[in-house]
Amino acid sequence: MKLEKSSRFAPCPGPIVTIVLDGVGISPREDGDAVKTARTPMLDKLMANFPMTALRAHGTAVGMPSDEDMGNSEVGHNAIGAGRVFAQGAKLVAESIASGNLWQGRAWHEIVAAAKQGGTLHFIGLFSDGNVHSHIDHLRAMLEQARKEGVSKVRIHILLDGRDVGETSALDYVDPFEAFLDGLRSPAFDVAIASGGGRMTITMDRYEAHWAMVQRGWDIHVRGEGRQFASAHEAIVTYRNELKVIDQDLPGFVIAKDGKPLGPIVDGDAVVFFNFRGDRAIEISRAFTEENFTAFPRGPLSKVTYAGMMQYDGDTKLPPRFLVQPPAIDRTMGEYLAKNGIAQYAISETQKYGHVTYFWNGNRTGKFDDTLETYVEIPSDVVPFEQRPWMKCAEITDTLIDAVRSGKYRYLRVNYANGDMVGHTGNFEAAVTAMQGLDLQLARLIPVILEAKGTAIITADHGNADEMYELDKKGNVSRDAEGRAKAKTSHTLNPVPFVLISGEPEPAFKLREDLATPGLSNMAATVLNLLGFEAPADYDPSLIEPA
Repeated sequence: MKLEKSSRFAPCPGPIVTIVLDGVGISPREDGDAVKTARTPMLDKLMANFPMTALRAHGTAVGMPSDEDMGNSEVGHNAIGAGRVFAQGAKLVAESIASGNLWQGRAWHEIVAAAKQGGTLHFIGLFSDGNVHSHIDHLRAMLEQARKEGVSKVRIHILLDGRDVGETSALDYVDPFEAFLDGLRSPAFDVAIASGGGRMTITMDRYEAHWAMVQRGWDIHVRGEGRQFASAHEAIVTYRNELKVIDQDLPGFVIAKDGKPLGPIVDGDAVVFFNFRGDRAIEISRAFTEENFTAFPRGPLSKVTYAGMMQYDGDTKLPPRFLVQPPAIDRTMGEYLAKNGIAQYAISETQKYGHVTYFWNGNRTGKFDDTLETYVEIPSDVVPFEQRPWMKCAEITDTLIDAVRSGKYRYLRVNYANGDMVGHTGNFEAAVTAMQGLDLQLARLIPVILEAKGTAIITADHGNADEMYELDKKGNVSRDAEGRAKAKTSHTLNPVPFVLISGEPEPAFKLREDLATPGLSNMAATVLNLLGFEAPADYDPSLIEPA
């Protein structure tokens, strides 16, 4: 793990600071771009006066199956921290299903065996083809295989998306899926949707920001306690008419017949949580697997056979049973720096804290060296992001400025969550406000870094706020019958910026121009060069060269 000192690059005199503006991409159009619409004099100045290039942050550049797949914060931070591209969850699961390896694994055999011993097989997960946390095709394949292997009863608990896909697209998935189930159902195979709700209302909390979401999901899925409907279609239509909310915010619901829930989870059942991404799967997995669980009044541990699509936390081995092996990300930049005595600092608010720590370090919980690493979490507000679009960017900046001025750290990294979390709401004006709030923080932070003779990198992990309106197949903004643009809540396929900011009058480095399609993974080697090291031979090439 020893890094070789570079003969080409002298160490920058001050700290290196990577600033991730989460969800801030570069759009080719103006309409619907909250980044361009916002008044951002500091960001505009930095982009105009310092070396800048665009980086790929989606598709194969971050380990997704194809370039039609958007990037996300998990794979983006994996790529930035690892310095290489690893096959990610969506691709690994698709390959495991296509090869049949998933069905041969011990975990799948145990799930099927439990269901065939008189229990019900339950599937819980994000119900869309967004391919960020899950894919509905994976669910379909598992249902077909369960039927083939003689499972007699299956219940499905759907978490409606409206975030990685269109904000009101739930019925585009539910209605065809009900037809698919009709084709599977037989006297020997009883299969049905049993419960559901919006992904930002039940079950899919992350980083322990709002355990009440998980408790609501537990009550809905496991206990069958909630407002009852005859079908998921009826629940969605009713809630939309009553509450006027988008899919991700729809309340939980229980499908019932004659007043009895169709599929509560009881002792002897088997449960598969079919999300492959870890951050929003950890808490519900803990509820299903921890003996001494205290986050909410769950009751005694259910005697169910539980499996995740993947193991969501390799350090805590959560969950113990999983269907597909996660990517083995090793020798991350953070580990190299720790093993070479470089003091590091990472900070974000709760919503993205795990991204600058766990995902950055290759899906690894904890530190490589407690004496050299400082991780700071600023607690997020538990309010809708469009109501407070500045989030905790000022508090993050306050703390980060102190860290830079302390002189203790050679490498610092920060994630500002605003562009992504507010972008996901679909509220254009809120996203504009978020960007303006971020710009104020850059205006405070950058001078402090330069005063410390430091170098700043401004980048992002994927796009979001840069494309707040849905586009049609021709790339034009989709509009309703009254001419109003349809809000977009998902990530984009746009590249992200890489801006290299130095106070040196004549920096000893410059951006390379010979890299055809640089991506997020090229940043790790760049940081190592700025610190005066040569990158490991298998890292993707640095974005800089000697001036």
